[in-house]
Amino acid sequence: MPSVRFLLGLLAAAAACGAFAFLGYCIYLDRKRRGDPAFKRRLRDKRRAEPQKAEERGTQLWDPAKNKKLQELFLQEVRMGELWLSRGEHRMGVQHLGNALSVCEQPRELLKVFKHTLPPKVFEMLLHKIPLICQQFEADMNEQECLEDDPD
Repeated sequence: MPSVRFLLGLLAAAAACGAFAFLGYCIYLDRKRRGDPAFKRRLRDKRRAEPQKAEERGTQLWDPAKNKKLQELFLQEVRMGELWLSRGEHRMGVQHLGNALSVCEQPRELLKVFKHTLPPKVFEMLLHKIPLICQQFEADMNEQECLEDDPD
């Protein structure tokens, strides 16, 4: 019966050979890609297109029509949050205030206002909700970028 040391040594040698083969294959593919005459042309075209896309995105972000819609959404969410809080529904109120926070142009200032106007318990609930709001906002932005990039 083979010893445990022998099997472990054989396994380590096989893992090292596999890692070396994988590294060699990566180097081979990289050289093949860099040797492709069309690679540099595609790379140049891609780099030229990036600043144009960034400028287009910048103009889209500060479009006055969209800005007005965001302001209306912000005000609507604040009103809904206040309404739910006045009814005693803290979770729904915090949800709407969090939505308002996610579309606000100056969220730090809004948090300062909330700190002075909301009850401490509700403000603490809102603070715990902020990471979830950020994750949802990033997911929505990624989804929107995917939809804009999709040619269909």
